[in-house]
Amino acid sequence: MTADAALLTTLLVPVGLVLLGAGLVREVARDGYGVRPGPRSHLGLAADEAGAGLALPDRRAALRGGRLVAGLLLYGAAIALIVRAHLGVGPWDVLAQGLAALTRLPFGVVTNGIGALLLLAWWPLRQRPGIGTLLNVLLVGTAAQAVLDVLAPAEGLVPRVALLAAGMVLLAIATGVYVGAGLGAGPRDGLMLGLHRRLGWPVWLARAAVEGSALLAGWLLGGNVGVGTVVFAAGIGPLCGLTIRLLAPAQLHRP
Repeated sequence: MTADAALLTTLLVPVGLVLLGAGLVREVARDGYGVRPGPRSHLGLAADEAGAGLALPDRRAALRGGRLVAGLLLYGAAIALIVRAHLGVGPWDVLAQGLAALTRLPFGVVTNGIGALLLLAWWPLRQRPGIGTLLNVLLVGTAAQAVLDVLAPAEGLVPRVALLAAGMVLLAIATGVYVGAGLGAGPRDGLMLGLHRRLGWPVWLARAAVEGSALLAGWLLGGNVGVGTVVFAAGIGPLCGLTIRLLAPAQLHRP
């Protein structure tokens, strides 16, 4: 890692921790995930009855949190497998590769940085991040970079195709795992949902516009667009649909 990359990483870590802390405070205030106050039904009681102190997270909340973290780490690892296949990557990873080449920063740092910048676009769309959103920004790129640092690029067409397929399957499984936690959309998905809700765009149009813009910008910056990009675009939707039905069916019926 260059000195500039190390400096930027040193600056991003405290910012990420501040964002995560702010999200935790917000969730506590809303009786959300984590250490939480007494139920809101206690608000009508006397102060000495209502002030029972803070309760530790119950087993279900802890499992949701563990599921979220595991899913995001697997998601980052899946991205690294697809990158190392060197057959073309997904639209957002094309953009990350292009920006990494331009700035000479590590791919994982750029991935996390893109996620953080996308949260700024949530504000005019009135999207609210959750704990899952903030952890997505912090963990996905970090996990991807950790795997990239230890995994060499595949040699030969068959190993590269196998690595691409494994990465796509793992990414779909990871999506089902972290979506099932129900603790907030990722920054990219939240942007698409925000465009759908605020501007009335169909979800497919919002996704095509956002990912198409990321793909074009990344390609112009030198990101790896190839047959793997086409395979990813065509196959990841059905794969994620399958894993969400298997691993997070309740999320399909939420309003």
